[in-house]
Amino acid sequence: MPLRFGLVAFPGVQLLDLAGPCDVFSAAPDTEVHILWKDPDPVISSCGLPLIPTTIFADCPPLDVLCVPGGAGVNALLVDEDALGFVRRQAATARYVTSVCTGAMVLGAAGLLHGKRATTHWNALDFLDRLGAIPVEARVVRDGNLITAGGVTAGIDFGLTVIAELLGREQAEAIQLALEYAPAPPFSAGTPAEAPRAVVESVRAKYAALRAAREKLLPLA
Repeated sequence: MPLRFGLVAFPGVQLLDLAGPCDVFSAAPDTEVHILWKDPDPVISSCGLPLIPTTIFADCPPLDVLCVPGGAGVNALLVDEDALGFVRRQAATARYVTSVCTGAMVLGAAGLLHGKRATTHWNALDFLDRLGAIPVEARVVRDGNLITAGGVTAGIDFGLTVIAELLGREQAEAIQLALEYAPAPPFSAGTPAEAPRAVVESVRAKYAALRAAREKLLPLA
């Protein structure tokens, strides 16, 4: 039986959060990758590219790996009982329950982070303790069968980590080489610690409204 991976695609999903690990998972031998949503209608990703779900929630088989990506559309998922119920059901039997970026907040809203070490995008890390998690600033964090990734590009690191867990390091390295994943960014501005203060503040300002909406959904205790 093939390894079954499922990635939740929802309106406003960050495209690279989903596409990065999807490319990694689908490159492994004997795998079955499901792009999941409530219905088969296309969903519009963060960059405007439509994504067509391959499997609806009601038809999804038990998954070996459940992955929830992040993106601006996460806010709606935090109060979407259909989506949260699906995540809970699949998490009950999955070998690994995972997320990329702010998808960790959805796992938290589904009650799956209590007492667990987890990470997410740097601009949302402070929300994790409100969801019962122990926030960790890292690219990939594993706590038992829970594996969470930091923001966006960390999804590729995460995908390779999962493949190494399931199929061994050599297979993960072969996929890394096939994808020519050898990051060499032109600037040292990928984290708040590295980026110039003015750049950090401009990015915080860009996402201030999104954070404010999350503050209302996840108030401090």
